[in-house]
Amino acid sequence: MANDIPIVVVGLMGAGKTSVSRLLGESLGRPVRDSDEYLRERYGATAAEIAEREGMEVLHAREVEHLRACLAERPAPVIAAASSVLDDPGARAEMKPALVVWLDAAPEFVAEKIAAKPYRPRFGMEPLVLATELHERRAAFFEEVADLRFQRPSTSKREVARAVLDHLERRRSRLTP
Repeated sequence: MANDIPIVVVGLMGAGKTSVSRLLGESLGRPVRDSDEYLRERYGATAAEIAEREGMEVLHAREVEHLRACLAERPAPVIAAASSVLDDPGARAEMKPALVVWLDAAPEFVAEKIAAKPYRPRFGMEPLVLATELHERRAAFFEEVADLRFQRPSTSKREVARAVLDHLERRRSRLTP
């Protein structure tokens, strides 16, 4: 796969997007772009703070803004994208040329991660209720965009990164005459 095709890592909060993206970026020598870091740097607030102060719609619009900017960036980065971007049909369509890696995690696992990190938005819901609702609402969108799917945590972050790198190598081998 050419270096001009972005890699987008998607999944619910706490699935391991940031860690997997960093492993891939380091291995591939690509820049890594993370939605949470972007929000803190650009707006001086965490996702939870933005959601609380300005509302969920503003937060999600900013997360889509981040994805779109990253997809246009060259050299193509590895992008740890907020799962909310999948609610936007235009954003899903814009991901089609990218390699999209889905870290699929059970709501129980995600709920533990939400509860452990105060910067993760809860939208006024208990972590398990929120994780279950998000999983049910976005599962079809994840399936629509994903080129590769990994179950977390049964597949470790390092195993995911290795499998993605192997996929890229096989693809590169098929494309090289």
